[in-house]
Amino acid sequence: MNLHRIDLVSLSLFNLVARTGSISQGAELAMLAVGAASKRVTDLEQAFGVPLLERHSRGVKLTPAGEALYGHVQRILGNVDQMEADLSDHARGLIGVVRLWANTSAITQFLPGDLAHFASLQPGIRIELNEADSHEVVMAVLDGRADLGILADRTPALGLQTRPYRQDRLVLVVPPGHPLAKRRKLAFAEAVEYDFVSLTQSTSLAQRLERESRLLSKPLRIRIHVRSFDAMCQMVAAGLGIAVLPVAAAEPLVQALGLHKITLTDPWVDRQLLLGARDLGVLARPVRSLLDHLVGRSD
Repeated sequence: MNLHRIDLVSLSLFNLVARTGSISQGAELAMLAVGAASKRVTDLEQAFGVPLLERHSRGVKLTPAGEALYGHVQRILGNVDQMEADLSDHARGLIGVVRLWANTSAITQFLPGDLAHFASLQPGIRIELNEADSHEVVMAVLDGRADLGILADRTPALGLQTRPYRQDRLVLVVPPGHPLAKRRKLAFAEAVEYDFVSLTQSTSLAQRLERESRLLSKPLRIRIHVRSFDAMCQMVAAGLGIAVLPVAAAEPLVQALGLHKITLTDPWVDRQLLLGARDLGVLARPVRSLLDHLVGRSD
């Protein structure tokens, strides 16, 4: 294989020819003369030593080798696009990108303010934030899709090193007129007799409630699963059940929807959110800057 005869212009042209099924249409999109485009495709075939196209009067069709090359070309051109975007970031003064995955509790309660403050201090670092369940956050960090993760304590995190981020507290939210609405505080055991609205079963909060109700030998009566704290409170307001959620996330929704917030007296309602990475000692400088900032915000 003669690698010197393979260039990005030819690969980009081959991609267009494969997509359109026509050398002439591919040439037009690539802004090349048809003769020049045809020669580039022929040069690719000679470089790889196999036919890439079956030529017909109505156009072209990929050979098996052409199909294989088409898959590689899409990945190569995707990487080129990403390279261009990254270098464009540097040209605009960006010095790094941090891929941060975080659970709903962190994103709802703490990260907006913390990241806004970080951006004002470090405008050259871009944060790519992804919301996910705590278990998904762990997997994303472990397999390299995330540089840094924020997860709830009690989440299995073998293979991660963690630092404390923030603490939150869970409270019970009930609608007006509910039998518990006049209570100021109570134990979780007093609430499990009623229907619940819950986050999806994969979330750390839903699993915590399930675990605690199982210890009480009183399985939760989940009436509906939703994907956000806002949806939980909307369902509570509609009378579909009661809910347990973090106090900072609950307070604005309680006020807006006229709900009642009740303190839970159980020790497990105090939760720790954790920052996690595969190796805290070898973080890239932008990741280290964000980690230090977030740890400092928890002090």
